[in-house]
Amino acid sequence: MGTPLPSREEQVEEVIERLWEEYPDATISLNFSNRLELLVAVVLSAQCTDERVNNETEHLFEKYQTPEDYAQADEEELAEDLNSITYFNSKADYLKSSAQIIVDEHDGEVPDTMGELTDLKGVGRKTANVILQHGYDLVEGIVVDTHVQRLSRRLGITEEERPEAIEEDLLDIVPEDEWKWYTHLLISHGREVCTARNPDCDACVLSELCPSEKGDADVDLASGEPWDA
Repeated sequence: MGTPLPSREEQVEEVIERLWEEYPDATISLNFSNRLELLVAVVLSAQCTDERVNNETEHLFEKYQTPEDYAQADEEELAEDLNSITYFNSKADYLKSSAQIIVDEHDGEVPDTMGELTDLKGVGRKTANVILQHGYDLVEGIVVDTHVQRLSRRLGITEEERPEAIEEDLLDIVPEDEWKWYTHLLISHGREVCTARNPDCDACVLSELCPSEKGDADVDLASGEPWDA
């Protein structure tokens, strides 16, 4: 097993430094050209791969270009336009309802506050953080998706389990100027090396720091389960 650094703050800073060396171009992988497209893409990405979302939005953004387009859309037709996306019926409802609020209450502009964003249907804190960070360059928190949740626990950075609790814990130890990028660094590493079911510890630049490293560790701290379970 790897040996974490003495403090969580030191562990986080070393993890970030090594991952920047490994993934110097880490950034959001969803395609968008404006804030509305970002909102739509992030809503669609829930429990769906970014690759599939990007494939779907390539034609979606040609057909629906304004909040009014979504608000006035026939919901069944909109759902059909999303039919390769997981939970496409629910997401069609989210997009239509949220667009109507944007038209009625925000003069057709995607809101720029956490409270107003999370009032939109289908938008939670994670989604709102992405929109604020990449739509408005406002960094109020850390986006905790499944990769961030898994790797932060696996690396011994946090013992919290719920995304909200993990974010609150991370805000105290991740340098504020890295809040935005911590997410994308861990997502890149989670996709390439530290996968959920079969992480490639031999190829990992963090293995010597990782208390879950499979060479010696018996337990995956992300799940709390033995590696051979």
